[in-house]
Amino acid sequence: MSKVIIIGSGLGGLTCGYILLKNGYDVTILEQGGQIGGCLQCFYRKGAKFETGMHFIGSALPGQTMDLLIHYFGLADSVRLSPLDTNGYNTVAIDGEQFTFPNGRDEFIEKMSQYFPHQRDSLKKYMEIIERISSASTLSSLTSEQRDLVAKTEYQTLSINSVMDEIFQDELLKKVLVGDLPLYSAELDKTPFTQHAYIMDFFNQSAFRIEGGSDAIAISLADNIKRLGGNIETRKRVVRIKCNESKATGVETADENFYDADYIISTIHPNRLMEMLDTKLIRPAFRHRITSIPQTAGGFAVYLKFKDESMPYMNTNWYGYSNGTPWGCEYYTPDEWPKGFLYMHMCHQDRAQWAKSGVILTYMNIEEVIQWQGLPIGHRGEDYEKFKRERALKLIAEVEKHHPGLRASIESYYTSTPLTYVDYTGTERGSMYGVAKDISMGAAGRVPYRTKIPNLLLAGQNVNSHGMLGVIVGTIVTCSELVDAEKIYGEIKERAI
Repeated sequence: MSKVIIIGSGLGGLTCGYILLKNGYDVTILEQGGQIGGCLQCFYRKGAKFETGMHFIGSALPGQTMDLLIHYFGLADSVRLSPLDTNGYNTVAIDGEQFTFPNGRDEFIEKMSQYFPHQRDSLKKYMEIIERISSASTLSSLTSEQRDLVAKTEYQTLSINSVMDEIFQDELLKKVLVGDLPLYSAELDKTPFTQHAYIMDFFNQSAFRIEGGSDAIAISLADNIKRLGGNIETRKRVVRIKCNESKATGVETADENFYDADYIISTIHPNRLMEMLDTKLIRPAFRHRITSIPQTAGGFAVYLKFKDESMPYMNTNWYGYSNGTPWGCEYYTPDEWPKGFLYMHMCHQDRAQWAKSGVILTYMNIEEVIQWQGLPIGHRGEDYEKFKRERALKLIAEVEKHHPGLRASIESYYTSTPLTYVDYTGTERGSMYGVAKDISMGAAGRVPYRTKIPNLLLAGQNVNSHGMLGVIVGTIVTCSELVDAEKIYGEIKERAI
């Protein structure tokens, strides 16, 4: 039985482990932290629970893509989903107006046509393009065969805003349609339209919060991995990947343990992986290319604990913009910050009347906190704490413009900065979603699944895309190096019957 060592216990590591165990591999997952899950992790403060990354998912109605994957990974009995408002899972506030996104193709076109009556035909064309791109994905067809490859590759080389400019004449509508771009940290003239298309299709089909928190996914996957005979070890920080002249032989951890392996899958940030490799098998040019790929923007979060029965549960994701556009919010001066935000409540139970906790997310560049990098977690000094307090109060005040009474409902709040991402996920420069997609870089801007070390593979959000669907797509591609892809898709497809 071939041994596989997986570095990192985020969604990528856990799903890779599950697929390989189902197909006869001996799997050990090594996690540097004390808690598994990566961005699926949750934490508690004064009895309130908070999510750190995976706040909601899409396409999870019976028969839809995520529903099939939930069943395939054995999550259906333990992960409970609570639907977001089907008439408005997203709300975008811009230029003093509010726009809601309903689920369903026809419903979406009808709603947007009410806001923009002269754009109905353009909206139909837009949704046709979205569906054409999404249907070309392997998870849509549940086969490794490429469908409509021309459409997929064409829109991979076109920026979001260039396609929007081609389809629509109304400037406000173009901004509204990209109102959720903080979900993928899109940048003007850089981010490919395909990334927007996948996310729009994913949530347009259906949108759900995870009842009780996203860590339910990690806990359930871990239980299933252990049931299949897999091993997960926490507080095992891999510091070195050992190689001979032709391949990797295993990994060494900070506590000086060695784990031999036939295959190694790294799901951590590729820059952290390069730091673990000292071998001629990785050429300097490749190392430089990987470490030179730009990163998505960093983030600042304010986690809110509400007073009992003071904040009605908000069953939509609220995006607010103060400068008239979702574009460019990652570029700001201290006086301009924050240019935009995403405000959500956590679902502690289905059909909740009152919210117990919530989160406000906005962009923050690591340069603002770089002076405190490397200092111990929780002991970065009063200047750092003062900085976070000032920014938290400013962000809360901005959200209160849209939600009067917010401040009075808050019992306590907690914050995270790009340094938090560095410390807990190992991401480069505190980026929210790892490497950035940039159409100008072509293949040079992509992290490959395979390396010149033949038994070292990569998975996780950096090699395909972030989010539950993006990571799982990457997982399947990576695992198909060891297991026939059609076998994996066939097992998933069984749930469609």
